[in-house]
Amino acid sequence: MGRKVIVKLKGVIKERGLSIRELSRMTDIRHAALSELSQNKRQRISFDHIEKIADALDIRDIREIIDLEDN
Repeated sequence: MGRKVIVKLKGVIKERGLSIRELSRMTDIRHAALSELSQNKRQRISFDHIEKIADALDIRDIREIIDLEDN
Protein backbone atom coordinates (compact mmCIF):
# COMPACT_ATOMS: atom_id res chain seq x y z
CA MET A 1 0.00 0.00 0.00
CA GLY A 2 1.49 3.30 -1.09
CA ARG A 3 0.56 6.91 -1.24
CA LYS A 4 -0.17 9.20 -4.13
CA VAL A 5 0.26 12.97 -4.35
CA ILE A 6 -3.00 14.67 -5.27
CA VAL A 7 -3.12 18.19 -6.66
CA LYS A 8 -6.34 19.89 -5.57
CA LEU A 9 -6.05 22.72 -8.07
CA LYS A 10 -9.44 22.18 -9.69
CA GLY A 11 -11.32 22.82 -6.45
CA VAL A 12 -9.13 25.74 -5.42
CA ILE A 13 -9.63 27.67 -8.65
CA LYS A 14 -13.35 26.90 -8.61
CA GLU A 15 -13.62 28.28 -5.04
CA ARG A 16 -12.00 31.49 -6.22
CA GLY A 17 -14.23 31.80 -9.27
CA LEU A 18 -11.36 31.48 -11.72
CA SER A 19 -10.74 29.41 -14.82
CA ILE A 20 -7.60 27.53 -15.76
CA ARG A 21 -7.10 30.05 -18.56
CA GLU A 22 -7.21 32.96 -16.10
CA LEU A 23 -4.77 31.20 -13.78
CA SER A 24 -2.51 30.57 -16.76
CA ARG A 25 -2.41 34.31 -17.48
CA MET A 26 -1.79 35.12 -13.81
CA THR A 27 1.07 32.64 -13.44
CA ASP A 28 2.58 32.52 -16.93
CA ILE A 29 2.22 28.71 -16.81
CA ARG A 30 1.01 27.00 -19.97
CA HIS A 31 -2.74 26.29 -20.00
CA ALA A 32 -2.08 22.66 -20.95
CA ALA A 33 0.25 22.16 -17.96
CA LEU A 34 -2.33 23.63 -15.54
CA SER A 35 -5.07 21.53 -17.09
CA GLU A 36 -3.02 18.36 -16.59
CA LEU A 37 -2.26 19.37 -13.00
CA SER A 38 -5.91 20.06 -12.23
CA GLN A 39 -6.86 16.61 -13.57
CA ASN A 40 -4.00 14.87 -11.73
CA LYS A 41 -2.61 13.63 -15.05
CA ARG A 42 0.91 14.99 -14.51
CA GLN A 43 3.54 12.68 -13.10
CA ARG A 44 5.93 15.46 -12.12
CA ILE A 45 5.22 18.76 -10.45
CA SER A 46 7.54 21.71 -10.78
CA PHE A 47 8.25 23.58 -7.55
CA ASP A 48 8.41 26.71 -9.67
CA HIS A 49 4.81 26.07 -10.81
CA ILE A 50 3.63 25.43 -7.25
CA GLU A 51 5.26 28.67 -6.10
CA LYS A 52 3.68 30.68 -8.93
CA ILE A 53 0.25 29.18 -8.24
CA ALA A 54 0.57 29.82 -4.51
CA ASP A 55 1.59 33.44 -5.16
CA ALA A 56 -1.22 34.06 -7.65
CA LEU A 57 -3.89 32.53 -5.38
CA ASP A 58 -2.43 33.91 -2.14
CA ILE A 59 -2.00 30.42 -0.69
CA ARG A 60 -0.03 30.23 2.55
CA ASP A 61 -0.44 26.52 3.32
CA ILE A 62 0.71 24.02 0.67
CA ARG A 63 -1.97 21.59 1.89
CA GLU A 64 -4.56 23.81 0.22
CA ILE A 65 -3.37 22.61 -3.17
CA ILE A 66 -1.44 19.37 -2.53
CA ASP A 67 -2.45 16.33 -0.49
CA LEU A 68 -1.43 12.71 0.00
CA GLU A 69 -3.92 9.93 -0.59
CA ASP A 70 -3.63 6.22 0.17
CA ASN A 71 -3.68 4.02 -2.94
